Amino acid sequence: MTITAGIREEYAADGASPSLLRMAWVTALVGGPLFLVAVLLHPARDGIGVHAAGATYGITHGLQAISLLLQAVCLVSVYAAGVGRFGRRGISAFFSALVGTLLWFGLIAIDGSRNPVVARYAPALVHTGADLEPGVAMIILPALVLFPIGYVMLGRLLVGAGAKRAGILLGVGAVLYVLGGLCIFALGPHSPLIRTLEISGAVPYALGFVLLGRDGVGERAREATVS
Repeated sequence: MTITAGIREEYAADGASPSLLRMAWVTALVGGPLFLVAVLLHPARDGIGVHAAGATYGITHGLQAISLLLQAVCLVSVYAAGVGRFGRRGISAFFSALVGTLLWFGLIAIDGSRNPVVARYAPALVHTGADLEPGVAMIILPALVLFPIGYVMLGRLLVGAGAKRAGILLGVGAVLYVLGGLCIFALGPHSPLIRTLEISGAVPYALGFVLLGRDGVGERAREATVS
């Protein structure tokens, strides 16, 4: 039996298509690192710094928004490809992480498009509670809660399913990253702790996605691509 035939039999047994597995691997490989790059390139967060950054502020948030959409596709692909092995808790864990990711996409989109305008006309309001209007709060507040909770739930599920490294990195990374965001309101946008926490969270979070694609269904997807 050829290697290709053996892989096809494995796909048939699991009920997962090669294209779905390949999608999970590619979106994990691109979405995770792109998120980290956007965080590393993020300019200053205070009003004066946002205005001085010019187009760079919007570009970094655009990159992060794209990475989050790729991560959402990855989550759906991984769950669809391995639905049989995740058990009854799988749907709630993956759905929570997916909703948190999409809410964070909304937060990033608002931040990247709205704050440069606020920074131009009222820089003292940028990244402060005084600028948290009801329409903005409807996205930002749920995102700050559901993003870390969703990935902690997913992390626990993955650890139980045998993807221990990916689960721990995703859960810990998401919590640290969001703590950095919460520090903006608690300590002010000038605090150096914000960037420290966000980078400390973004590194394991990005690596966790790469491992999710590689250690989970992605390993077989790469084999299918080579064969």
